[in-house]
Formats: sequence, C-alpha cells, structure tokens
Amino acid sequence: MMLPDKHAKKVGTRNQELGTVLVTGGAGFIGSHLCDRLLNEGHEVLCLDNFNDFYDPAIKERNIAQARKHPNFTLVTGDILDRELLDQIFLQYKPEKIVHLAAMAGVRPSLASPMQYVDIDIKGTVTLLEAVRRHGVKQFIFGSSSSVYGARNDGPFSEEDATDVQVSPYATAKKAGELYCRTYANLYSIPTTVLRFFTVYGPRQRPEMAIHRFAKLMLIGEMVSMFGDGTSARDYTFIEDVVDGIIAAVERPFPFEIINLGSGRTVQLTEMVNTLSGVLGIEPRIDRLPEQLGDVPLTHADVSKAKELLGYEARTGFQEGIQRFVEWMKQEEVP
Repeated sequence: MMLPDKHAKKVGTRNQELGTVLVTGGAGFIGSHLCDRLLNEGHEVLCLDNFNDFYDPAIKERNIAQARKHPNFTLVTGDILDRELLDQIFLQYKPEKIVHLAAMAGVRPSLASPMQYVDIDIKGTVTLLEAVRRHGVKQFIFGSSSSVYGARNDGPFSEEDATDVQVSPYATAKKAGELYCRTYANLYSIPTTVLRFFTVYGPRQRPEMAIHRFAKLMLIGEMVSMFGDGTSARDYTFIEDVVDGIIAAVERPFPFEIINLGSGRTVQLTEMVNTLSGVLGIEPRIDRLPEQLGDVPLTHADVSKAKELLGYEARTGFQEGIQRFVEWMKQEEVP
C-alpha cells in the first residue's frame, strides 16, 4: 500500500548507497539539523513529524524548508502512535536506521499534563519499537535526556551512575523509554544506542526554552523571570556538537549502549543571563522568583564514554554558541 498524498511529500529519486534513515520528530529543533546533516552526507532521509501545536507548527515548517528542496528527502506527516502508518512507512521505504527524536518535550509542561507524556513519550516509543520488531532495522537510536539523572548537586554525571529517581513526568517518561529500548535490544537483538542530551541550544531552539525565551524578552524590554538564586547550572551543548555525536552514533552501531552527549562544562544561570545580555547589548530587567517544582540544581555530562566510543568532542564554547544563536534569531525573528 502506497502512502497517500496527505502523508508523504517526496522530491526526486532515492539514493540507495548509504541506506535510508528515518528521523522521527525530524522537523523539530534537533531533528531538522540532523536531517540537514544526513542529507549533506549523502543519506536518504525520511522525516516523520506530526507538526503538533506544542509550539507554532509554522516554525517547524521553516526548520525543514531547505531539506524539502533536497532530492533525497521525504516528509511524512503523521504520528508515531499510528501503527498502520508506521507499517506503511516500513514496507514502502524500508528504513535501515532510525533516530527516534519525536517526543513531548519540557519539564514544566509535563507537570501540567503528565498523561500526554505517557501517551507520546512512552507509548509512542513502544509503538515504534514494535514496528522495528515486526519489520527489522539495522539500528535504533533513542534521544533521551540528562533529566533521567534526577536532582543532583555533584557532577559530572556518568552513564554508570544510578538513575532510579526522577523529579518530573518528562524525566520519568524518558527513563521508561530507555528501559524499553534495552528490553527490545535484548529480546530481539536490535542494535540500539541511547543518547542522553544535555540542554541543547543554538539556531532553531524551541521558543519556550530558556535561552530563546530570555533573549526575546530582553529584546522587547520585558521582565526576565529568573527562578532560584541564579546558581543552578546547566551543561549547555551547542546543536552542531550534538549532531556530530548523533552522526557518529549512526555510523557506529552497538548491541546496546547508553551515551551522554554534552559539552562537559557547566554554566550557572546568572552567567547564562549575563552572557546573553552582553551579546545582545541589553541590560536585562530581572524578576527573581522561587525555584520551580521539577527543576534540578545541576546537569553536567561526563563525556569520556562518548569520546571513547564515538570520537565525540564538543568544540563550541558557550560565548561562541550564544553569539551564533543571537545572529540566527535576529535574522529569523524580529520582535
């Protein structure tokens, strides 16, 4: 059965040499950058995205505008919970590798709507894994999160550390996804890599994420809400570095591995705001508020395993990354 036109939008002819990579959530922040890189390296790319309204779907359309012009790019508009659609995709396009990035994102929204995270992040992942089991692929890569490490004050976080306690439904859903990936890898010998992302930022960053939101508020002269005393710290990882890590994982399948993708460096909230302020040339108006439920004091990646297994190294410093983000934002979004 061929996919109906309402689902698939195809340009050009297929390139079989490097195989087809299915990217779920491929019109999102990380996914769209990954699609661009895979296309540049000669892969056939199949992007599956449902363009939901978690944020403006027009932003996702812009994210993949260039990819849609590429002869080796196929867009399928649909949901990872749609078993029939997944079967059609696997039968028609026969993807050899899958990078699963589709998910409900965000810690704070998960506190308000936890069932959405069960339905999409957990059930969606299992539905996709079931399709993989039925049809077979050479490799499955799952986009997880540093949030699985829970609330910790000591770093860096190693893949060998305990991840028994999470502090938000989002984090718990990601941990559940990891467990299902391990189970399916063990039961059905599906080569699987779990990548734990650490606070990814850069061009195309989602509008509700802190760097993007703070920059917009500064540009329009509104108050910036700073939760806590400003000492919470994050391992901010530039998008190009993260994509380097994903590409390396695509090229090096393992029976099962969990690997951190971060910068290995931390930036406190106050430093983040000051760096952003300096690049924008705007003095922020700060509204100091109590810490929020679900927030963690620290994320800090031990990237030694990523370096050993993937040859991974984060090369973009925070100042440079912020400058590149601001340049993009001013070009793309005039407040």
